[in-house]
Amino acid sequence: MSARLPLLLRPLRRPPPAGPPCRPREPRRACSGGGGVGLLGPRRRQLVSAGVKSCGCSHGPGSRAPPAWNLIVREVIQNSKEVLRLLQEKNPAFKPVLAIIQASDDNLMQEVNQNLAEEAGLNITHICLPPESGEDEIIDEILKINEDTRVHGLALQISENSFSNKVLNALQPEKDVDGVTDVNLGKLVRGDAHECFISPVARAVIELLEKSGVGLDGKKILVVGAHGSLEATLQCLFQRKGSMTMSSQWKTPQLQSKLQEADIVVLGSPKPEDVPLSWIQPETIVLNCSHDLLSGKLGSGSPGVPFSGPIAENDVSLLAAALRIQNMVSSGRRWLREQQYTRWRLHCLKLQPLSPVPSDIEISRAQTPKAVDVLAKEIGLLADEIEIYGKSKAKVCLSLLERLKDQADGKYVLVAGITPTPLGEGKSTVTIGLVQALTAHLNINSFACLRQPSQGPTFGVKGGAAGGGYAQVIPMEEFNLHLTGDIHAITAANNLLAAAIDTRIFHENTQTDKSLYNRLVPSVNGVREFSNIQLARLKKLGINKTDPSALTEEEVSRFARLNIDPATITWQRVLDTNDRFLRKITIGQASTEKGYSRQAQFDIAVASEIMAVLALTDSLKDMKERLGRMVVASDRNGQPVTAEDLGVTGALTVLMKDAIKPNLMQTLEGTPVFVHAGPFANIAHGNSSVLADKIALKLVGKEGFVVTEAGFGADIGMEKFFNIKCRASGLVPNVVVLVATVRALKMHGGGPGVIAGVPLKKEYTEENIQLVADGCCNLQKQIQIAQLFGVPVVVALNVFKTDTRAEIDLVCELAKRAGAFDAVPCYHWSMGGKGSVDLAWAVREAASKRSRFQFLYDVQLPVVEKIRTIAQAVYGAKDIELSPEAQSKIDLYTQQGFGNLPICMAKTHLSLSHQPDKKGVPRDFILPISDVRASIGAGFIYPLVGTMSTMPGLPTRPCFYDIDLDTETEQVQGLF
Repeated sequence: MSARLPLLLRPLRRPPPAGPPCRPREPRRACSGGGGVGLLGPRRRQLVSAGVKSCGCSHGPGSRAPPAWNLIVREVIQNSKEVLRLLQEKNPAFKPVLAIIQASDDNLMQEVNQNLAEEAGLNITHICLPPESGEDEIIDEILKINEDTRVHGLALQISENSFSNKVLNALQPEKDVDGVTDVNLGKLVRGDAHECFISPVARAVIELLEKSGVGLDGKKILVVGAHGSLEATLQCLFQRKGSMTMSSQWKTPQLQSKLQEADIVVLGSPKPEDVPLSWIQPETIVLNCSHDLLSGKLGSGSPGVPFSGPIAENDVSLLAAALRIQNMVSSGRRWLREQQYTRWRLHCLKLQPLSPVPSDIEISRAQTPKAVDVLAKEIGLLADEIEIYGKSKAKVCLSLLERLKDQADGKYVLVAGITPTPLGEGKSTVTIGLVQALTAHLNINSFACLRQPSQGPTFGVKGGAAGGGYAQVIPMEEFNLHLTGDIHAITAANNLLAAAIDTRIFHENTQTDKSLYNRLVPSVNGVREFSNIQLARLKKLGINKTDPSALTEEEVSRFARLNIDPATITWQRVLDTNDRFLRKITIGQASTEKGYSRQAQFDIAVASEIMAVLALTDSLKDMKERLGRMVVASDRNGQPVTAEDLGVTGALTVLMKDAIKPNLMQTLEGTPVFVHAGPFANIAHGNSSVLADKIALKLVGKEGFVVTEAGFGADIGMEKFFNIKCRASGLVPNVVVLVATVRALKMHGGGPGVIAGVPLKKEYTEENIQLVADGCCNLQKQIQIAQLFGVPVVVALNVFKTDTRAEIDLVCELAKRAGAFDAVPCYHWSMGGKGSVDLAWAVREAASKRSRFQFLYDVQLPVVEKIRTIAQAVYGAKDIELSPEAQSKIDLYTQQGFGNLPICMAKTHLSLSHQPDKKGVPRDFILPISDVRASIGAGFIYPLVGTMSTMPGLPTRPCFYDIDLDTETEQVQGLF
């Protein structure tokens, strides 16, 4: 035992009036304890001159505590300490925190609380409010503590007048270690004492009586001057011991007769002067619990009360303080148990599937989504962790990751696919159907993580991307159009950087060094200084000066001139629309640009490196660093020029500060979905954000599932998921779900071409076993690709109404022969989650197997070798062929120090090869690499295969022909 505890067992004296006052609470709450600095800053210990009054049977003011009462308190604290030690063996970061809200001038018990808490190994934070604080101010502090997951217990040290029902019941019952809320009192009265917290003061009274050998059965007990929860708890506990309990206030006319009849008197408040001592019989046992940590008042208004037996007036206070610590440890233990894994109390939405299945937008509109704040609460999000956008979507704050950092991750499932038709094979639909099955039908916590769709395909050829049929994200209009503006933020940030590049070249071409420097570092109100980002540039240049006037002419020139070589600019402007006529443009033709013009182009917004940065970052700080590292060009000496050099990093981060937060939505069955980031898979790495996955994995808990989707076939989206995203996140996948359709397999087996907007040929609508069998070569190849990474594969056959039983059975049989862990037909499109229950069971079983995940290549290999490894092992190419431009770029990036980055191949999604019309499993082809670009901020090199374009075009009949708005109801029509 520490030497601190015995110090508390000295005679109690009121502290001198000159003691330090309780100061108002600082803006940030924190735990003080163990000598550390917490949320309140440096610890504030307002100590009293002595500890708690002796627990001796002698009643003089200076009597020493007998060993018996020392041992009771020691035993309680030691037991609490031991329980906490056992909890911390399994959870090293766990340290329960007791918060005390004080709104009084009495600091008498503060040292007692502090020292007992520290002795047991707890932290304690003392929140001081002015004594005159009103009910609303106290409740405001209580509500803040309720939401603070670092605090596991809350006690109130306020005046008796402040103990209103409104104040007491503002406490969260799970943190109410003093047992004052109606919930805890109700459980006690009902007989569920093991499920609630009981008043430490009332428990101390019973404990002291029993430990002193006083039998309670049949005794007449009088509780005088107690109020509210203390009175009710004492009556309940005494009655359970067989006592005959009476309760009285000091002004009761029959008080004298009641006092004389009682065997034991418990004083709940100080005795008034007008109550004579003679009313209490000499043999009566009297306990004084009027010095309560709740009231903060000392029971010194009862001088001369003839205490009988071996119990002194402050035994109750000291033991109550120790029992409060015991309640705190119990509260922490409950909290830990809940954190380990709890099934969500999710109210799932019911589906009533219709046949024939209506359009996606009709299905979406027929379901009323839950309010997003309700959904957030159901999955364990706190009120201050979401930012609501309308009724059905919200952003989730990244602070959640810190709160749940000790929570075990759930299982991690990737949905990929075979090489698709231009119509898509339903990976998003399978993802949604799977999580609906897991959560709504198997009662397993699960999260879907999807990309945000680009408006290019939405208005172009593909249409919406919210899933389909009875497996959708709702409302699908909001999912497909704007959402919370993340893509707009990316567009704005990307184009700000593009403007900065050309503007800087223009000003460097038209100004002297001195003039340029004076404009870059102007004098404002007579003061001239560098901005923070300019100081960072000086440091990069090796110039250790902070005074703008101290730079030499040579240093001024180096600082002011980036000397960008226009021929090396790789940063393009972007637009979230398919616009083929922006694939090559000329900029700078106005006379105001003084003859500075150059050829440039637009990419689609989701191909911007900023989108890739958003998808791969793991924090706001990391995103800012990645944005600053983005290389936009080379200077005339061949050195990279970055966004940081242009001074725009801070501005880019400001534009992206909200976009970094994942968007929370829900499925048709009310299960949670994160929609975040949307990089194209044939241009960028094609996966939703690392942050969405990480947050979801914490929220589902150890036994839950996070299902995320990779774009296009396994050869593109899945390969990039493993080699790029998993490297960035550090997360290890448990299962791959490989989506196939009979339609796509028939195409790979030699069926006629599938063209968006053109009716399918009869080969696709009638049974054709031979085409299916021949086309399964593509499915087998994609299974083999997944097996390169050591992850078990479950094939999900997305069943269409024209598929026959023979075709379905054949696909499942051949998939298992090819090495799939299982192959399951899925009917979620027509039935919702119920139609994917078999898939959910298969995924759950596969996830229980040990993952042997491995990367395909070592990033330290030369760039050419990494490209060749992907081409041969994944695509099946014989070799690669580099254009002179591609080889030159590889040499440049290697020389600049970027050769150890992973590879992100930009390739058609319609074939394993570079030729979209080559179906099945092409062999013995040479993969041409026409160009190579670098996304240094995102962290990858991306070769362009063949004639790959970064700006899609519109077809002859785009989807926008069918999209309209009902101006009466404001409902979107024809979106999908």
